[in-house]
Amino acid sequence: MKKLRVGVLFGGRSGEHEVSLLSAASVVNAIDKEKYEVVPIGITKDGRWLTAAAAEALLQGKPHDESKHLRAGDPEATPGAAVLASGEAVVVPPEPVHPASRSLTPFQSDATALRRAADRAINVDVIFPVLHGTFGEDGTIQGLLELADIPYVGAGVLGSAAGMDKDIMKSLFRAAGLPIVKHVTILRSDWDADPKKTEKIIDRSLKYPVFVKPANLGSSVGISKARTKKELGPAIYEAAKFDRKIVIEQGVGGAKQKAREIECSVLGNDRPQASVPGEIVPIKEFYDYAAKYLDEGSELIIPAKLTKPETKKVQELAMRAFQAVDCAGLARVDFLMDPKTRKLFVNEINTMPGFTAISMYPKLWAATGLSYSDLIDRLIQLGVERHQDKKKNQYSR
Repeated sequence: MKKLRVGVLFGGRSGEHEVSLLSAASVVNAIDKEKYEVVPIGITKDGRWLTAAAAEALLQGKPHDESKHLRAGDPEATPGAAVLASGEAVVVPPEPVHPASRSLTPFQSDATALRRAADRAINVDVIFPVLHGTFGEDGTIQGLLELADIPYVGAGVLGSAAGMDKDIMKSLFRAAGLPIVKHVTILRSDWDADPKKTEKIIDRSLKYPVFVKPANLGSSVGISKARTKKELGPAIYEAAKFDRKIVIEQGVGGAKQKAREIECSVLGNDRPQASVPGEIVPIKEFYDYAAKYLDEGSELIIPAKLTKPETKKVQELAMRAFQAVDCAGLARVDFLMDPKTRKLFVNEINTMPGFTAISMYPKLWAATGLSYSDLIDRLIQLGVERHQDKKKNQYSR
């Protein structure tokens, strides 16, 4: 049988660029080479696309010790990253060279230039977009691939965009009857215009401590904990650097106790399945970017220490959250549990979670009985299946 050509798309303009490199390197290393032909596709931090050869160089370098925690902030964890500063740029259009080619090509009007561009085109059967955060996990790259009619792994435009925007996500969770924490969403423009008025709205609605987050960002970038009203302003200013919408959430557990952080992996399309849940015990006060990628000491407990009914409840809520945002392929659903009452709250959904072999998403599936390489295989199948299902749609009368 002919090998399926899988484009592994990584890098990108988001603050999670380095995390994407780690995830992509793991996928390229573990994918079944007997079944798939891998085409690495890199995107620089300034948005230039690299051809396969230059992109592959990005993923080469000193081998990682998989027994150790990979830290995105450590230059040694991303060898070869300097190649992003060079290499041939590829501008990506919203259509293939011809319908059967599944090819990304530059816009050109001159026929000779178009032929030259076609020689450089990246021809693939399906794309695995291992992109985290803005411009990769928010529906933008998914829209491009939809226009190009290329099958891809993961959520579509709507699911990706809704999963990225914490304000919209929570609205969908609420509409689906899922338990969520009390929160307030404010606009950066309203805060800039009248901070005192905005503070009064928050004070009337929530109790301290609160968590202040940019609505659209990942890996806990820009998130702060405000224990008092005095800390609220600086926390909002920090979040406002990253987005026009800011979500303020009431802390679970109150001032004296930290919430338990439970995570569950979901896999599938229309009929998703949930993994065993896991628990994160962060080294810091909460699982921020530094705790995730820079600091050693955070503990991952798999499976989470929950009762059988609690485990079943987490899995049920995870699948409902997945469906509430119209997700597909994969997602990790994060929960907060009140340590005293043991009440569960759906915190957020991550439609393209960290994907190294030691990331929580694949580790939860490994504990459920699905190996890392088999998980990659299943995700590619789900992407192709979803594309085939879309082909049944009629777009004109």
